[in-house]
Amino acid sequence: MRILHTADWHLNDRLGRIDRSDDLRAAVERVADHCREQKVDTLVVAGDLFSELARPDALRESIRHWQEVFADFLERGGTILTCTGNHDNENFCQTLRSAMALAAPTVDRLGELVPPGRLYLAAEPTFLRLPDPAGGDVQFVLMPYPTPTRYLRGEGGQKYANPDEKTRLLVTAFENTIQELRGHAKYRAGGPNVLVAHANVFGAVVGESLFRITPQEDVVVSGERFADQFDYVALGHIHKEQFLGHEHIRYSGSIEKMDLGESRDVKSVTVFDLPQAGKARDITLLPMPSTPVYELSIIDPTADLPKLKEEYAGAERDLVNLHIRYTAGEHNLEEVLRELEAIFPRWYARDWQETSKVGPTLVTGEADRSKSFGETVRDYLSTELMNHPDDEKAELLKLADELIDSVSASGGR
Repeated sequence: MRILHTADWHLNDRLGRIDRSDDLRAAVERVADHCREQKVDTLVVAGDLFSELARPDALRESIRHWQEVFADFLERGGTILTCTGNHDNENFCQTLRSAMALAAPTVDRLGELVPPGRLYLAAEPTFLRLPDPAGGDVQFVLMPYPTPTRYLRGEGGQKYANPDEKTRLLVTAFENTIQELRGHAKYRAGGPNVLVAHANVFGAVVGESLFRITPQEDVVVSGERFADQFDYVALGHIHKEQFLGHEHIRYSGSIEKMDLGESRDVKSVTVFDLPQAGKARDITLLPMPSTPVYELSIIDPTADLPKLKEEYAGAERDLVNLHIRYTAGEHNLEEVLRELEAIFPRWYARDWQETSKVGPTLVTGEADRSKSFGETVRDYLSTELMNHPDDEKAELLKLADELIDSVSASGGR
């Protein structure tokens, strides 16, 4: 069986003010291209299919996009196997899984041989078998991210005194669940076995940071027995591609750079062959071009802006965090922001600092005597309304001007 391993799609995610849907859908289309070109039999997505930021209508649109992109893959007998991750909405995924189970009731039965040409989503720990085109079958153990609702059963199981105890219980439950599945009457210990898990496994190199979860919140499980128990281990959750001690225990990494912490990552998916006897072989990384993500500091707009226009020509799709310094009286902040937006229309965050040698123009308890009352108010409002729509800003400034004029006409009384 030829298998493509990927994970951490985070469909419909956002970075700051930017909706990443188009970037991520383009990446999914590249995955579909790889499946076609590599003649893949099974696509494994090891969790975090969707973003926790996605709205219900966006989730529906993502499913529709899947149907369109993978239609030919499924029609020729390809299969998609997935499990839920820590960013997937559990209620949505349970509903989706239940709906799919109506069409294929055997999906809910442990160890069943299921038909190819379908999408299977595991919202609970389970195992199943898929037919191998060579004539046998491959067994897959699917382990979603360890959360209390998935792994701590019963009222007593979800009682813990503090976060550390909760983590210890989840680590134990995750590892015990794998052994319980392996001890099931229908589990086949020999033959090709694949573990698909969304988890932080001890020894993984995280990179600059975890994605929207702190180390204190995360659950780190032991994988010391994986090498002997499984012929390939398809991991998700850590966005950095790597293998853990053995070539067949791997994180595929995410399919796109999701934030600044991944700016230097090289994204890929993993394809391999799984024989009827022995470990995975011919493991290959397939490139996944990704959107540049970086931050820039503008120290002197007069000198820096012309250089940026030249050096970053063609950066319209880049995701940029801008840090701007300007001098009042020398630089027009609104014009600086407008020029930067023309160069980097997909800036996802920005901040600015006034660096005038005479200090800020507006300091509590101290007025700038070089400006009139009206000038001070207009300058302040222009800066505060910088991110508002032009028509809204114009209307508010017009109202402010009318108020200033009425105050001036009355002599300030």
